[in-house]
Amino acid sequence: MLETPLSAAALIPVLALATAPATEAPEFKGPSILDFFPPAILFEGTPFELNRIMLLRLVIVALIFILFWLGTRKMQLVPGRFQGTIEMGLEFVRKGIVEDLLGQKDGKRFLPLITTIFFLVLFMNLTGVVPGINISANSVIGMPLVLAIAAYIAFIWAGLRKHPWTFIRNALFPPGVPPFLYIIVTPIEFVSMFVLRPVTLTLRLLMNMIVGHLLLVLFFSATAFFMVELGGWWIAASAVTLAFGTAFTFFEILVSVLQAYVFALLTTVYIQLALADEH
Repeated sequence: MLETPLSAAALIPVLALATAPATEAPEFKGPSILDFFPPAILFEGTPFELNRIMLLRLVIVALIFILFWLGTRKMQLVPGRFQGTIEMGLEFVRKGIVEDLLGQKDGKRFLPLITTIFFLVLFMNLTGVVPGINISANSVIGMPLVLAIAAYIAFIWAGLRKHPWTFIRNALFPPGVPPFLYIIVTPIEFVSMFVLRPVTLTLRLLMNMIVGHLLLVLFFSATAFFMVELGGWWIAASAVTLAFGTAFTFFEILVSVLQAYVFALLTTVYIQLALADEH
């Protein structure tokens, strides 16, 4: 029996099916380093260009100013909740950090600086867990570096003012060390005091905020991907990632507070060492 050849019209559906693109599987998009370099939103192309993180820093500074102004403009002998919260935060920095390490006399001079550093770091860290913002204002090196430079200038100034003739000499050439060891000790002391201190202050804060952002975005992006894009049995996996994301949110709040405390504490310790009578 002879087979009847397919007509051209019959071949059209076959060719269309063969050449149709395959259905693409959903693709998971996790956090990216580009999160920390958002596009400009104001004054693009000018020296005053602002992106989302820069604008966030300005908003946080304004917010801190407003909160402390409202909390202290009408002080009452029996404070309300708002005034009490502000006073509790200020007392924590004053007694728990500054006066505990520097005493009342020296602490009074450096209290404004340490208080400013503590609350700037704290509020800018906490933006990383605020819905709709989801990134710390300290997750780009600019702000941590500025705060570290302020701490660096403070302890150098404190040492030079208290011991104008001996601070640098004793820092680089510690008394009691045999002179032939200075060839080893002096470079180590120089790097430790004048290089590593500001660098470690900067990187400790920066790296914690970067890692916190990446992990939070990873957990919650995975939750949305499993629930919306995949569905079905993957919803069980989304419950797991949601639980991890929620738990890590609370952990990130704790890290934000601890990093503010550590930054302020180390700044105070450096000032205390600069003021020590050994110089």
